[in-house]
Amino acid sequence: MKNIDLSEDIRSLSEFRANTSSLIEQVKNTRRPLVITQHGKSSAVVMDVREYESLMDKLELLQDIQTAETQIEAGRGISDSDAKKQVLNKLAVNK
Repeated sequence: MKNIDLSEDIRSLSEFRANTSSLIEQVKNTRRPLVITQHGKSSAVVMDVREYESLMDKLELLQDIQTAETQIEAGRGISDSDAKKQVLNKLAVNK
């Protein structure tokens, strides 16, 4: 995800309402999120769908890594060779 441009990507709710189409087009073209403010405080973020999906994929991977680390610390890990055998066996069954 690209960094927010403070001069371009923070807009008030009233400005967003008045220019919704062009601001959504801006988000799609720049792939930068748009921060919507209400009463001078950040209230919502509008972001490109592809960027959102990418962000969710990254979050899911990080959660999987955290789960794996917790399992390893609890002694529930398996050796590299056992993991390889399990993967190869599943691949052989799915052929």
